[in-house]
Amino acid sequence: MQVQVLSARFDIPDAHRIEVAKEHGAYANLEKVFNMQPEEVIETVKASGLRGRGGAGFPTGLKWSFLPKGLDKPVYLAVNSDESEPATFKDRYILVR
Repeated sequence: MQVQVLSARFDIPDAHRIEVAKEHGAYANLEKVFNMQPEEVIETVKASGLRGRGGAGFPTGLKWSFLPKGLDKPVYLAVNSDESEPATFKDRYILVR
């Protein structure tokens, strides 16, 4: 069974406004995540089974685990939304929301 996590609030008017999103439960776990170590976040994402939306469906937690560890400076994760696969618009609905 597929759970609609990302699109669950798409039909809520003004859901793009943070106040409205919070009223409907968005960001409820953000404080918890900010209090976790990066490795804990990665393991949680791995355990969730979340996969990328590209053709390979690469496991997101595994991809995040490739980030450098033990550095004395911030590490950044860049996220793209490239839809260069011919005749696919799999992410457009999400991007315009």
